[in-house]
Amino acid sequence: MGSTTMPAAQPAPVPPAIPAERRRRPGAAGFRGDIQGLRAVAVLLVLAFHAGIPGVQGGYVGVDVFFVISGFLITGLMIREVESTGRLNLRRFWARRVRRLLPAATVTLTAVAVAVLVVLPVTRWPSIAWDLLAGAMYVMNWRLAEESVDYLAAESAPSPVQHFWSLAVEEQFYIGWPLVVIAVIAIARHRGWRPRRAMFGSVLLLGACSLGWSAWLTEAEPGRAYFVTTTRAWELALGAALAIVAPRLARLPRVPAEALSWAGLAAITWAAVTFDETTAFPGVAALVPTLGAAAVVTAGIGTSEHTACRALNLPVMRDVGALSYSLYLWHWPVLVAAAAVWGRDDGTLWWPVAVLAAGFSVVPAWLTYRVVEEPIHHGRFFAGSSWRAAGLGTACTAVGVGAAVVVASAVPTVSYPSEEEAPGAAALMHGGRAVVADVALDPVAAVDDAADVYADGCHQQERASELVSCVYGDPDSEIEIALAGDSHAAQWQPALQRVASSHGWRLETYTKSACALSDVTLARGGEPYISCDEWNARLMDVFTGPDRPDVVVLSASNAREAYSDDGTLGETENDEVLADGLERTWSAIRDGGAEVVVIRDTPWRTFATPECVAENPDALHECESDALSDLNRNGRSDVLARERTEGITWVDMTDYICPDGRCPAVIGNVIVWQDRHHLTGRYSSSLAAALDEGISRAVRRVG
Repeated sequence: MGSTTMPAAQPAPVPPAIPAERRRRPGAAGFRGDIQGLRAVAVLLVLAFHAGIPGVQGGYVGVDVFFVISGFLITGLMIREVESTGRLNLRRFWARRVRRLLPAATVTLTAVAVAVLVVLPVTRWPSIAWDLLAGAMYVMNWRLAEESVDYLAAESAPSPVQHFWSLAVEEQFYIGWPLVVIAVIAIARHRGWRPRRAMFGSVLLLGACSLGWSAWLTEAEPGRAYFVTTTRAWELALGAALAIVAPRLARLPRVPAEALSWAGLAAITWAAVTFDETTAFPGVAALVPTLGAAAVVTAGIGTSEHTACRALNLPVMRDVGALSYSLYLWHWPVLVAAAAVWGRDDGTLWWPVAVLAAGFSVVPAWLTYRVVEEPIHHGRFFAGSSWRAAGLGTACTAVGVGAAVVVASAVPTVSYPSEEEAPGAAALMHGGRAVVADVALDPVAAVDDAADVYADGCHQQERASELVSCVYGDPDSEIEIALAGDSHAAQWQPALQRVASSHGWRLETYTKSACALSDVTLARGGEPYISCDEWNARLMDVFTGPDRPDVVVLSASNAREAYSDDGTLGETENDEVLADGLERTWSAIRDGGAEVVVIRDTPWRTFATPECVAENPDALHECESDALSDLNRNGRSDVLARERTEGITWVDMTDYICPDGRCPAVIGNVIVWQDRHHLTGRYSSSLAAALDEGISRAVRRVG
């Protein structure tokens, strides 16, 4: 993650004996070497975070530092233009942004498109094509915000252009903020107000609203809150507010300015080393790095005669700061490519290797800076005409969109085989296994081959607790079966639907992301999973009430962590706590009058199966794994609970997923896994006959 950066105006020539920084008038425009150095701090934090360097797990705050810098520089530029000319030339303003940002970004997007076709498996091409399009149109943050509420999308490997989200936030700011400034100045002149005061009041109002919204949404929907423009606008507004009151801030004496600058750097550093993925962010927590950045910017407005400013103004810091935009553009695609080539089974890089890859990204970044970014930004041809700059922007956007189209059109089309050609698990019942006919596999389709509950809108997301359900089979049947649990329960919906339809039963599904039906509070991100508790309480009212179903089918992932006030439980203790909770819940449903069927959790693989199939179409044995290792990878709480609970029907489908102690990628010409641990919808459906016996046994006991 990171952000685009804005260049400050170049200093006016002065006699070499007197440094330009020392000659700068308080509050006047001029090259800010300390800001260039602050850019270096920000981009290095982002690189360290993405490289996984230990101790910098909060390096994502570099993005927030960039936001403050950009708000300050851009607003200062607009104020100076308004005060010197009496107006803001929108065409010229936007032309400068186009020259500064779009060419380098377009080169990166184009290079990524080529690399995707060469380095990454075909299973990732469709989603990356959409990402390239979103990047070219500067709406990547909204795309990621939508995907953040998609539980299965969270399982996907990172996109090589997902870091364009912060560029999108800034581009949207550059489009909207000048329009607000023009409107505010017009109103101020009409009312006889001072323009700076009117702008400052507007910034305070907009910033306060955005901060309040950010705090609320970060608690309610943290995934969405991280990316959307509305939760980040206040950070840019903070920088804008500094630019508006810069003349007053320039009066700060040297000693307080020095203390303020070091305090700001300390705040940024503290956030970078103490924040992590469990920090509720942005929200109120983002005040730490943003106020730190604001302090550094403020301290250098009137004077550069203090040690912090001199440290930031060192040549190496200025050089890295100048390169920061191109370095930010390139470092993430290079890391993703390195992970695809040298990554471990789970797709991650050992952090020293990641550091080397991030270091290598300096090469394309420097070339882009020297050959594309600087010549176009400062060249006379595009600078001399807003219309030529508009043409440049249009061409860049068209090239970016074209890159997305090329990647999308390169995805091969595979005809969908019939059930006779691809029987899936049915092949095991007739002595077959992986291949029973000459059928082309489609790993691209397998990636999106999920249970119907997702597309049908009846799988509840993590933050919500209201019951949602879908009905399959015969809705008027006297026999009602309920399916409940997390995504590992949802994966059984296709199989259960076939079972219910074949017998004329009613099937109703109740599934929620990462929420097993249990009376134990689970941990999510180090916090109690309250919405899961609320969901489960409502669900137990249904399953033990007068309108309870006849049979309750339960399943859940064993990769769960019980919440503990005293910290993380050990693996054995965690399994025991979870097993006790499952036993109590299963017994309560059984004692309430419903039959209970528990489907054992499915194995967890260390790699994404469709990607492996795409990379090894003629060597599928490379995509096999050991059943016992995969089954025990994340605990065995369901097995322990089964040993303690009487009167339930236990269904173990392992032999139909991992026959002979091995877990193949393909059975009966059907790809088994959608990712690392969810069955494809088609393979689940093929398991209906094997699942039927256990469900029918429970139904026979009804009444």
